[in-house]
Amino acid sequence: MPDSPLLTASAIAVIVLAVAAAVGAGLMVIRSFRDLGTESERAIYKTLHAASRAGAHLRTGLQPAGAAKASKQLRLLLGCDALAITDLDTVLAWDGVAEELKPHLMALAAPVLADGRTAVLETASSLKAVIAPIRADNRVAGCVAAFAPHAGAGLVRATGELAGWVATQVELAELDASRTLLMEAEVRALRAQISPHFIYNSLNAIASFINTDPARARELVVEFADFTRYSFRRHGDFTTLAEELRSIDRYLLLERARFGDRVQVSLQIAPEVLSTVIPFLSLQPLVENAVRHGLEAKEGPGHITIRAYDSGADAEVTVEDDGVGMDPEILRSVLAGHADGEHVGLRNVDARLRQVYGDDYGLVIETAPGEGTLITLRVPKSQPRHDA
Repeated sequence: MPDSPLLTASAIAVIVLAVAAAVGAGLMVIRSFRDLGTESERAIYKTLHAASRAGAHLRTGLQPAGAAKASKQLRLLLGCDALAITDLDTVLAWDGVAEELKPHLMALAAPVLADGRTAVLETASSLKAVIAPIRADNRVAGCVAAFAPHAGAGLVRATGELAGWVATQVELAELDASRTLLMEAEVRALRAQISPHFIYNSLNAIASFINTDPARARELVVEFADFTRYSFRRHGDFTTLAEELRSIDRYLLLERARFGDRVQVSLQIAPEVLSTVIPFLSLQPLVENAVRHGLEAKEGPGHITIRAYDSGADAEVTVEDDGVGMDPEILRSVLAGHADGEHVGLRNVDARLRQVYGDDYGLVIETAPGEGTLITLRVPKSQPRHDA
């Protein structure tokens, strides 16, 4: 065919280009691998990467699902044939060979769990077992067992260090759990604070309308039921700003039934922050403080202004009253936990905000005797770990 040489030349050109592209890609891969640094630096990177991935799986403590995923990364770190993680009662995870040894591991680990000392033991297979205790908060919580044909000093030390690292993850998980329990205790304290004072006064206010205005009394009973249902709910440590404001509206409706025109309220709420997640019962105590300790002791009418607005990465809420104000020194002592006082609700809210978001998110309170009070609450708008 007359065009065969041309086709042959074209085919050769395509092959040459393909080879060049492959060589170029290979060079890029080699170059990118070299960008990681020396062989030692690459080893450090791999170790840290594996530890990071394993740590994420242990954030809930010694649980079967997390331990099973973490064991794969931890076995790579040790370079052993098999690795197991246990608690005090059972084998939580096994990764690698010789699974026939799994039913016998708790018996092998019993001395380690009892005395908290690393042991090197013979097994029924050709592998030796290095078993190191997981010591969390000065107690043995479980163990890490590494299996290999030879158990040299390096493997023994490495297994001990790995068990110590796992113990740190367990302690962090327990710290998170204790913070959650503390938050729940503080919410219960706020509920207890609401119940005796507010409920008694609200029921008295409702009773006063039964004969004079039955329709108003029925309306207030419904609002009272909705408010208490929200305040004493048993699910979730977080809510939305919209839900908290709805509860506050019911609270103020009941208080206005008691105080009449003495309580005047203004709301300035930016719609874009209504879906912001906030700790449950973190805003209501601020409004209650404004009524009880700001306006109740004031002669004549008082005004409360509630504002919520976008502030960059945060949402800010302010509660301002023109009541009798507070002594800043006494307030500072109460917030620091050095004294008890009428403003313990503010202290609970301040402590919860700091525990959840850090010290930068504590309450900001501006007040003086006779000058009213301005309280600012600030929370991040993005909270992927918190569900309302």
